[in-house]
Amino acid sequence: MIRLAAIVAAFGLLPVAAAAEVQLSFYGGLQSSPHSGVTVRGDSVLPDADFTAGWEGRSLDTPPYYGVRATWWRSPNLGFGLDMNHTKVYADDETLSETGYDHLEFSDGLNIVTVNAYYRWPEAFGRVTPYVGGGVGVAVPHVELREGASDTFGYQVTGPAAALIAGVEVPISEDWSVFGEYKGTYSMNEADLDSGGTLETDIVTNALNVGVSFNF
Repeated sequence: MIRLAAIVAAFGLLPVAAAAEVQLSFYGGLQSSPHSGVTVRGDSVLPDADFTAGWEGRSLDTPPYYGVRATWWRSPNLGFGLDMNHTKVYADDETLSETGYDHLEFSDGLNIVTVNAYYRWPEAFGRVTPYVGGGVGVAVPHVELREGASDTFGYQVTGPAAALIAGVEVPISEDWSVFGEYKGTYSMNEADLDSGGTLETDIVTNALNVGVSFNF
């Protein structure tokens, strides 16, 4: 009886599984970041500091800005997925001049990883499918702060993050589609410095992305 019930349940789930769509997406674009406050505390080499950093995105510089995500569309409208966004920020020349730092940047990635939910309107405008999404996760930046004997250089998990997305998708074949979107991220970062202190800053990024998706 138990085995029969399991078989019936499995066959009952087949239409749901058949309707599900898995999508792998790859994107790049142009990303910027507004100024944000930075606090350095408790360092044995660097003095305590509070200042406003001007950030540059430098999207096309190596390593370039990019992202990758996997989405499981549970229905024609609703999907869930995982997104890794290689955002990056560099302190501008004015900030470095005011602070005396040689480098202050998250240039090998601010690296926002989020679990997202998406809602779409299939072919709402002919072949064009609008969608929105958002999610929460963590920031895993490559922290670089160098000044004199203080040299912080490495990946850290620095705090919570969130993402917001809105865009449109257009199919180009049965399995492939292209998309364009706005993506914003917010991260709260508390990084450990190699000389014993901490660096804290909340960073917002804004990006215009273009990409390609494979559907199966």
